[in-house]
Amino acid sequence: MSASTTPSTGAAAPRAVVLLSGGLDSATVLAMARASGRQCHALSVDYGQRHRCELEAAARVATRLGACEHRVITLDYGQLGGSALTDPAIAVPDTPGTGIPVTYVPARNTVMLALALGFAEVVEADEIHIGVNAVDYSGYPDCRPAFVAAFERLAALATRAGVEGHPVRIVAPLIDLSKAEIIRRGSALGVDYGATVSCYAPDAAARACGVCDACRLRRDGFAAGGIVDPTVYQARD
Repeated sequence: MSASTTPSTGAAAPRAVVLLSGGLDSATVLAMARASGRQCHALSVDYGQRHRCELEAAARVATRLGACEHRVITLDYGQLGGSALTDPAIAVPDTPGTGIPVTYVPARNTVMLALALGFAEVVEADEIHIGVNAVDYSGYPDCRPAFVAAFERLAALATRAGVEGHPVRIVAPLIDLSKAEIIRRGSALGVDYGATVSCYAPDAAARACGVCDACRLRRDGFAAGGIVDPTVYQARD
């Protein structure tokens, strides 16, 4: 696979690793990174999540949005337990609660950014793009600006690139946007949100449950953005 080039100069395009879950936010981030002229190496993690159909969605999104490659790393996070997304014995809540919900996967973004950091060094990317959001989100501690800034400082200390004076930047372009703003931006860039999966408890046909936190935020975002929601939801009584 040949490296992409910037149309104006013919020079090799700058590289970025994009963490791609297959959901709405990460698809938007990939579209934004591509629109900025970056050669994007998409990275997904099969961590034993119950909503595994998001990995199929990630493959679709990577292809449609022009990632130069898409890698999937397998990591059995279920051995740790502690989350409704990795432990089938813990139910996904169907109503909003208080505090950090049981769908929080302990240290997930820390682990995923660490994997992306290693990948970035291998492909000589100078940025990692991640779709964390601190506005319309479930209250996860690893989606806050302070976390992103702290990991960027760690990356500068913990890698050869950082020690040699070329630290990898952590780019979180959605962190201060509402879900409606995210959807509008992605729609303007041609993201097909019908190809994405956000639901924490989809059925065997990948239809969204419509009641989990992720579904609620997604549905409300489309409504507030004035854009038709392409999500296929399960029929409910």
